Formats: sequence, C-alpha cells, structure tokens
Amino acid sequence: RQDLTSSRDEVKMAAAGQMGMPGGGPPGMGQVMVLNSKTQRKTGREAQLGNIAAARAVADIIRTTLGPRSMLKMLLDPMGGIVITNDGNCILREVDVSHPTAKSMIELSRAQDEEVGDGTTSVIILAGEMLVVAERFIRSNLHPTVIVQGYNRALQEALKICERQALTVDVHDRDRMAKLVQSSIGTKFSSRWSDKMVEMALDAVLCVARPSSKSSSSSDSTNNPSNPYNHKMEVDIKRYAKVEKIPGGEISDSYVLKGVMFNKDTTHSKMRRRIENPRVLLLDSPLEYKKGESQTNVEITNEDDWNTMLRMEEEYVENMCMEIIAFKPDVVITEKGVSDLAQHFFSKAGITAFRRLRKTDNNRMARATGATIVSRTDEIQESDLGTECGLFEMRKIGEEYFAFFEKCENPKACTVLLRGGSKDVLNEIERNLQDAMQVVRNVVYEPKLLPGGGATEMAVSMGLRRAGLKVEGVQQGPFVAVSEGFEVIPRTLAQNCGVSVIRTVTQLRAKHAAALDEAAKGGKDDGDIPPCNWGIDGTTGELVDMEVLGIWEPYSVKVQTIKTAIESACMILRIDDIVSGSKRR
Repeated sequence: RQDLTSSRDEVKMAAAGQMGMPGGGPPGMGQVMVLNSKTQRKTGREAQLGNIAAARAVADIIRTTLGPRSMLKMLLDPMGGIVITNDGNCILREVDVSHPTAKSMIELSRAQDEEVGDGTTSVIILAGEMLVVAERFIRSNLHPTVIVQGYNRALQEALKICERQALTVDVHDRDRMAKLVQSSIGTKFSSRWSDKMVEMALDAVLCVARPSSKSSSSSDSTNNPSNPYNHKMEVDIKRYAKVEKIPGGEISDSYVLKGVMFNKDTTHSKMRRRIENPRVLLLDSPLEYKKGESQTNVEITNEDDWNTMLRMEEEYVENMCMEIIAFKPDVVITEKGVSDLAQHFFSKAGITAFRRLRKTDNNRMARATGATIVSRTDEIQESDLGTECGLFEMRKIGEEYFAFFEKCENPKACTVLLRGGSKDVLNEIERNLQDAMQVVRNVVYEPKLLPGGGATEMAVSMGLRRAGLKVEGVQQGPFVAVSEGFEVIPRTLAQNCGVSVIRTVTQLRAKHAAALDEAAKGGKDDGDIPPCNWGIDGTTGELVDMEVLGIWEPYSVKVQTIKTAIESACMILRIDDIVSGSKRR
C-alpha cells in the first residue's frame, strides 16, 4: 500500500511540474520562462479569434461609406486639420490603429488604391467578411490550413465566374464609358455634379493616353498576352494630368484645359500677356551669369580689369539671349533663373519669359506644345520649338496670376482646373476625380466590364454555392462559406439604403438562382451560362437589371478586390501566435 501511495504522489508531482512549465523540461522544476516577462503573447485559437474581431472592427468603420447612399466621415489629425471624406483608403490612412491585424487590413486598401485606384471600401468589407464566416470553423476546431485550401479553391472558381460575367467594351464609346465612371462617382460626395465630373475624367484620361512604345519594341511582352503589365496604351495620370485647385467660384466652373496652366507671372511687366499661336522654347539652364560652384575669390590689381569682368558677364548673358532671339520664340520658359539683363533683352525683342518653373510643369509643357526641353542655349534647333499651342494668355483668378497655354492641337498633357467653395470641398473633389480617372485608366488598359450594384458578387456567390456541391471532404464547408461572404456587398448596399435587408437579398438570391436553374435545364455547361445582371439599385434599394440601369464597374477593379480580400483573409487565418514586445532592431 505504501508503494502505491508514493508512486501516486510522484505522478501528481510530475503532472504539476508539467503543467507549470510551458517551456517543457524535467518534472517538478517549476515554470521555465523562455520569453521576456514583459512580452505579451496570444496563441492558438485566442489569437485567431482576436484577429477576426479586429478585422470585423476595421470593416465596421467604413461599412456605411459603401454605395450611393453613403455617409461621410470627419477625421481630425493631431495638427488640428480636418479631413472629410468617404474614400475607404483615405479614412483608414488617417485612423491610428494599434492592433497588428487591423494594420495589415489597412495596408490592403492602400495596395488596392495604388494598383487600381478604386474599390478601396469594398476590399476591406469583403476581407472582413471572409474572416467573419471562418469564425465558426475555427470554433469547431477545423484546422486553419484546411479553411485556407477551401478559400483558395473558391477564389479560382470566383475568378472563372467573373470571366463569364464580363462584357468587353469599346474605349471610345462615350455613353458606355460615361456610365462606367458614373458608377464610381455616384457613390461619392461630388455625385451632384456627376455629369460634369464624368466629362472631366474622360477628357483628362483620353487626353493623356497614348500608344505605348514598349509594346512594339520588347518582344517578350508581345509574345505573352497574359502578362498583366503588357498594356498597349500608356496612361500616366500622375505626371501629365495635373489637378489645379483654386478656392472660389463654384464646382460647375471646373473644366479640363486642352493644354497647361501654371501659377506664374511674367518676369517683366512690359512683356506681352496674350499671344496667339506662340512659338514656345523650353530650357532647363539659367539665363544669368554663371556663378562659381563654391566660393570664388578674384583679386584685381588694375581697376580696368574690374570693368572688363563686368563687361564679360554682360556679354555672356547677351550672347545667350541673342542665341535664343535668333530663333524668334514668343515665349521662353526656364526651370532656373533669368537675370535682369536677360529680361531687358527679351522684352526689347517682344519675348515673354517665365522663370523657375517646376520640372514636372516643364515636362507637361513639352508634351502639350510639342517642344523639346533644351539644356544649352547654343544647341537650340528649329525643331525644339513648340508650335502646337493655339493661345497663350495671362489671367488673374482671385489674387493670383496664372499663365494659360490652351487650344493645343492634339495635346498629350492637360490640366484639370477645379473650383469650389472651400479647401475641404476641393480636396474631397480631387480625391473623387482621381478615383474616376483611375477607373477610366483601368478600362483603357483592359476594356472589360462587370455589372455593379452587387450583381457580380451575387452571381459569384450563387455560382460558388452550386460548385460547392461537387467539392468533397472537409473543404466543402469553407468553400461554401466564401459564397456567403460575397453576399456582404449587396447586403451592405441594401442596409445603407434603409430597405428590408433580408427580403431584398433573398429576392436577389432567387433571381440569380433562377438564372442558373434555367441554364441547367437548357443543358448548358459552365462556360455557356448567360450572365445574370440583376443587382440592387443603390439609391432606391429596389432590384434592377444593371444592363438597364447602366451601372458597370471595371473588370480589373473587381477581380483585384476579390483576389486581395480572399488572399489576405487566408494570410490572417494562418496566424496562430502573436508576440508583442519583441526586440527593437
């Protein structure tokens, strides 16, 4: 009996030792601390459920900003500045977040904004929902890698369904393109002036679009049509479509200039302020005497030498001016300075001069007027002068003078002039316009459209549900869960309209299911199923055919949203340990 008792005690002690020791080790030794005592650590299911809760919180911040009935958010930064916007990326950029998973969610909207420029709100809502539907599998002890496999399979199927729903469009079809941009601007603050904004976005992008020189020269990109960066067109909005914001006036006064404008006055008051068909010369060299790179000391013993030096300086400047005047330009623009003497020569010759122009503005001038930027005055040729500008004029807007170069023939650069009541309004409108221009750019790159208003998401959801019946094993649960996750977009649209969410989403689901049933009766295989374009009208909350309503979205934006959302959800699900307080590098 004594032996039995002692062995029982030993077992108890060993068990106690094992329990007190997460690091493992010999029994009865007490707890072994591997990590620093200040370190906070979440492991296993606690970490996964914490991540899901964080993702849900981020998605809930911007859920109300989806759709035409969206609300604005007002954010205050530490400096006291205000941002009023409903752009998902902009809101999340300003929000200060401490949870690591929430930070990685915010990174998603930034990636979406840089890649395609639109759909920043949708991607966060969708990624959040993908994690929320995974919660029940984690609670029922399904391994995260199984969930991730199911999700990846569903992603491939979803992309096939998108391909089937897509509609190819002609970039020069103004009406179809206008409807497309309308669907991007319709959800924004500037939707009241949507016709004006749509026109401006289309004009600006089609103005700067030009055939890409790369596609003809590099053989490997032409041979591989599936390369996503093999664009036949080059559209550089950032560099060549400048947005000038001038407070005052009203939004309907905004327009796209067929040319360039910049905030500079002429260097001399006597210079001409209006020239028709000017010859424009662009320089990036200073029109003043060359100063020494570092401090230069000159010792002069003879007083005549001083006069000689001054005369040499004057002759140097005069010589440069004469080289320029020989080509009879009407406007000379340089990125560097223009000395008083040079101004005098130019005004005598009837030439208008501008100095210290930004390099970016100078590049835009070169694209708009057909000029070449010259680095040295003695290398100017007749072909370097820009003659494609129709009118140069100085205008005063508010308190400032602006130089306008407009009526250019076939300009490849433009300026968007925005007017509005206040700085906040202008900033928000600029953000909206950027989104709209990105949408047009995406369609110029890849001229395919998908129906908006939650129609694509519902079609993907129903398609996945059908495909889920063929999936075997444990992956079936997560696969079908993705189809439920996609319903979050139509659901949120209905919610923001204030209609009965359950009734609307159920009716929409029935419409899409009926279309699939009909296709199945006709014995069509997966590739031949006709697209079903029924979605929710974001303004009234009724079900409408998007073909009739004319709400379309770019294929590239939608596909990027789906890929980003599911892939990031997979990554977050695989995290099973969060250690905070690790060493500083």
